[in-house]
Amino acid sequence: MMRTLDDIVEAVRKRPMRTVAVAVAEHESVLSAVRQAGEWGIAEAMLVGDRAEIEAEAEKAELDLGEVSVIDEANDLRAAAVATELVSSGRADILMKGQLHTDDFLRAVLNKETGLRSGHVMSHVYILETVHLGRPTLVTDGAMNIAPDLVQKAEIILNAVYLAQLLGIEEPRVGVLAATEVVNPDMPATVHAAVLSKMSQRRQFPSCCIDGPFALDNAVSEVAAGIKRIGGPVAGNCDVLLVPNIEAGNILAKSFVYLGQGRVAGVLVGASAPVVLTSRADSAESKLYSIATAMLMADLRRTSRLKIGKVHF
Repeated sequence: MMRTLDDIVEAVRKRPMRTVAVAVAEHESVLSAVRQAGEWGIAEAMLVGDRAEIEAEAEKAELDLGEVSVIDEANDLRAAAVATELVSSGRADILMKGQLHTDDFLRAVLNKETGLRSGHVMSHVYILETVHLGRPTLVTDGAMNIAPDLVQKAEIILNAVYLAQLLGIEEPRVGVLAATEVVNPDMPATVHAAVLSKMSQRRQFPSCCIDGPFALDNAVSEVAAGIKRIGGPVAGNCDVLLVPNIEAGNILAKSFVYLGQGRVAGVLVGASAPVVLTSRADSAESKLYSIATAMLMADLRRTSRLKIGKVHF
C-alpha cells in the first residue's frame, strides 16, 4: 500500500516519463510543480497559455522554458480546449488544470468532439494524506458532480475504488457519509447510503465493501464507532468517503488542508485519460503530487463493472 503522497512519487519515478498538457499554465505554483516533475523524472510538460505571462511566472518558478514546449494562447477557454485536444489526440498523456476556473476547464474536458468523454461518469477524488491513520483517505466527489443521484453515486464509488486499488488498497472500505448514522427518510443522503450498503451486501459492487450511513466521526474513528455501537468491517476504518454533495466534499478536503495543515492530491477519474484537477489556490507541492497520482492512472485500464438492474457501468 502507498501510505503517503511521497510513496506515490517514488512509485511513478520508476516508470517511463509521460507528457502533461497544462491548460492556462501561467502561475508560479503550476510551473514549480512542472519543474519538479521534470527534475524527478516523472513527467515533461506542454504548456498552453499566454506566453508572456508564462515567461514571467517561469522566472519566479525557476523553470527553464527551453526544456518544455509552450503553445501561445491567451484566451483561457481556447487554452483549455487546446490542452485537452493534445491529450485526446494522443500527443500528450495527461491533462492538467492550470490557472482557470474549474467549470471552464471541465467544459473542454466534456466537449463531445475533442474532449475526454469515456462513457463513464467522471468524478473527482481527493487523496488526503492521513498519516495518523496509517493509510490515505479518499474523498469523493468534491469538485465535479454537484448533487449526484443514487445511480451516479454508485459509479462515483466505482471510480474511487479503482483509484484506491492503484494505491494498493486491494478491497477498499467505502463509507457513505451523511449527518447521522441512522436512516431518516427526510434525509436523502441516508437513504442512498442504506441502498448502496445493501447493494454491496448483494455483491453488486466488485472488490470493495460499502456501508453507511456514517457521520464523519464513526467513519474514520473506531472509538467513535464503538461509542455509538456501530459495528462491521467498515465502521471507523474507511478508505473511501463518499460525500452527499459537492459542498460537503469540497469543505471536507479544504478543511483538512487549511485547518489541519494536511497534504492532498486531486484527480478526475472516469475520463478517457488521466486528469489533474486541483484548486487554483493549491500549493505547488499538492499539484506535483496530483501529477504523480495521474501517472499511476496512465498505465492501467479499468476492468471492473457495476450492475444496477439491467444496466452495466
